[in-house]
Amino acid sequence: MNQQKRLGILTSGGDCPGLNAAIRAVVSHATLTYGWEVLGIPYATQGLLDRKAVALTVHGLDLRGIDPLLSTGGTILGSINRGPTEAHADEIIAGYHALELDALICIGGDGSLALLSKLAKQGGWNVVGIPKTIDNDVAVTDRSIGFDTAVNTLVDALHKLSYTAASHDRVMVVETMGRDAGHLALHAGIAGGADVILIPEIPYTFDGVCQQIEELRERWGHKFALVVVAEGAKTLSGESRQYTDAQGEVRLRGIGDYVSDEICRHTHNAVEARVTVLGHVQRGGIPSAFDRVLASVFGKTAVDLVARESYGRVVVWKNGRAVDVSIDEVCDRSPTCVDPQGCLVQTARGLGIYIGELGIPAVTPLVRTAV
Repeated sequence: MNQQKRLGILTSGGDCPGLNAAIRAVVSHATLTYGWEVLGIPYATQGLLDRKAVALTVHGLDLRGIDPLLSTGGTILGSINRGPTEAHADEIIAGYHALELDALICIGGDGSLALLSKLAKQGGWNVVGIPKTIDNDVAVTDRSIGFDTAVNTLVDALHKLSYTAASHDRVMVVETMGRDAGHLALHAGIAGGADVILIPEIPYTFDGVCQQIEELRERWGHKFALVVVAEGAKTLSGESRQYTDAQGEVRLRGIGDYVSDEICRHTHNAVEARVTVLGHVQRGGIPSAFDRVLASVFGKTAVDLVARESYGRVVVWKNGRAVDVSIDEVCDRSPTCVDPQGCLVQTARGLGIYIGELGIPAVTPLVRTAV
């Protein structure tokens, strides 16, 4: 249990605030408490494929005694969320063994954890997972690293947009990330004072949206409104708004423009609507205090799992504490979407926010693929 180990750590999938805090916790606990060697694997599976690693030490991470990792966004190890990983599975598996790793801590979302778990089973790796995603759709855990900061970023944006909306009597439509889960839009919409929240899990009508805007104007004298729409929300015909980028990847984007245009059309242009797509701004910035604490707890707990040689587990946050569950359970139950009958949805309705309508047939959810 206390024998010398060579521990690898990598970050996979889209970046988010708090990843560096988790790396810091893993390195600190593994080296100071157990005296292990820690290797950072750059760019996730690409680093294993290339047999690359960098030695990580506590004082090698600071700057003349100043520790920047708690407050630094992104990941010092780099990350990838695409590429022909499965086509190079044998070489990637061999990379783990070539680096003579005793165990590997993988920080990733549901797609990354599923892929790395598959490689671990094929290659005989000892793996422990840490969940991260601004979408907060990893199953079993109440929170994932990065979600809290992304919500705060959106709330700040809504606060700023409300002033220009009020100045021009406009409806500001804000398109958020989240893929086919509405957690980010729902949390930010409630905290940021949105008047309308549209998410993939709950059907809506533009009669309902425009009635909300009209009531704000006529009954309460509010000439502006904030509409938060998740990127995975569907059109009324059940379509996703997406585009194919220059690298051939299909991306969600454009539902905000659709909602804005339909609001103008349904009000016969009596309402002026403008769109803001925050995009990757939601992934950046200084991690919040909660994300720093969560990442630190996750990193420390993951190292302890390695010390107990309890592999094939994921550290999760349940009822205010860190526990571990089977990585298979997490992958089998992910992604998790918003419960249309849940507490937050009922809270939004109780606050007078339009968040779709009961009795409308639900739209078939998007098909998710692992990355």
